[in-house]
Amino acid sequence: MSRQHPVAPGEPEADASRPTPRQDGPGPAAEDGAPTVRARGFWTRVASGAGVRTGRVVHGTGRRIRRATSAEGAGESGLAKLIELHALNSFGDMLITVALASTIFFSVPTGEARGRVALYLLITMAPFALLAPVIGPLLDRLPNGRRSAMAMSMLARAALAWVMAGVVTGGGLALYPEALGVLVASKAYGVVRSVVVPRLLPPQLSLVKANSRVTLAGLLTTLVAGGVGGLLHLLGPAWPLRGAFVVFVIGTLMAFHLPHQVDSAKGEQRAELHAEPQEVRPKGVLRAVGPSVVMALRGVAALRWLVGFLVMFLAFLIRRDPPGGLPGTVALGLVAAAAGLGNALGSVLGSWLRTRGSEVTVTAVLALATVAAAAAALWYGAVTVTLVAGVAGMSASLGKLALDALIQRDVPEAVRTSAFARSETVLQLCWVAGGAVGIALPLNPVLGLTVAAAVMTVMLLWTFRSLLRIGPRRAAARARMA
Repeated sequence: MSRQHPVAPGEPEADASRPTPRQDGPGPAAEDGAPTVRARGFWTRVASGAGVRTGRVVHGTGRRIRRATSAEGAGESGLAKLIELHALNSFGDMLITVALASTIFFSVPTGEARGRVALYLLITMAPFALLAPVIGPLLDRLPNGRRSAMAMSMLARAALAWVMAGVVTGGGLALYPEALGVLVASKAYGVVRSVVVPRLLPPQLSLVKANSRVTLAGLLTTLVAGGVGGLLHLLGPAWPLRGAFVVFVIGTLMAFHLPHQVDSAKGEQRAELHAEPQEVRPKGVLRAVGPSVVMALRGVAALRWLVGFLVMFLAFLIRRDPPGGLPGTVALGLVAAAAGLGNALGSVLGSWLRTRGSEVTVTAVLALATVAAAAAALWYGAVTVTLVAGVAGMSASLGKLALDALIQRDVPEAVRTSAFARSETVLQLCWVAGGAVGIALPLNPVLGLTVAAAVMTVMLLWTFRSLLRIGPRRAAARARMA
């Protein structure tokens, strides 16, 4: 039995249904705070559940990406690590591109922007045209330092991105020397990467399919980086560069995790980009790469020229005179999307490419790009401009993979890495030349696209003539030692 407290005379009897101060029970303050506590608990559970689900999605996505990059022996050979490194490299380069585009191109009127980009080409591309021929031979002399070269390329861009973040707001001349350094480091990485892929090739993959996989990974991360860079730019023009700094620091560390065979240069020699040796060389120093490789390199160089031309010419033409009455930003977005999809399509088609038909493939994509450029010149409009951008992207991507297949087929293993390095340098220079022509021409769509179509026609006829002399299915003789 519970004890009853005595009640003093004259005092009202306590109501058992109401809690007394001594009794446990929620008071008025507790009653007021109960919804707040319950709300906090609800949002805590929601946040916790969302975090768990996000973690599972990220973990699952990462596991699927790792499974895709490691397929067909790529994980065991080390090619998967190179694919991931190249994806990171493309991500960082795109962040820098977003920062520079917002400062040099989009933040000023069209006339002033064209002058800035012309100045950018003059200060950065012209010196690079002089430096690019040095990169390949320099790497030939340092065959045992490929991992270090890739790491230094990443580290240099990390440092330059951090410096550029402090001057990008003004967009003055101080920005251009750093941009030159970024460009040279990026192109040097591209040359080294083209050399490294054959060293990490698993037995289950052809060189073309391996290069296609590496290229496709870079394209996909470039698309993601474009969106991330746009979001970072909302915080300020320096934030994409700060993001690039972080990405390249991570890439520097990843470069040293590539397999040791990347640095192996046993038995390698230097290559000469000629169909036949022109003169007697010291034994084992230079080898000719053969007529098929030279023919394909000429055709792919023309495609790279076209891509560089279209990037510079269409960017300003569409901004000043959008085709089809579309808003300038919409038209630019369509052309950029078409170019990206074309690149991706070329990479996918390249994985199905057969080595025996590589000469025909190069000639066919060159003809396709020539027809697209001519159609855009005759009927300038939203459809034809989008078409020429997509076809040029697809043709350049597929043509490069066909060139890789020919180098793998015709060039002896001893000089194959040197051939890749030198051909990549030539292709980079052709992009620079195309961009320079695109800047120099007046913004007249008929004139500009007619010039592009004329150049491509000349290169097509030259390539077709070489194809007839070589024979589309001739198994090229092994290049002889000079």
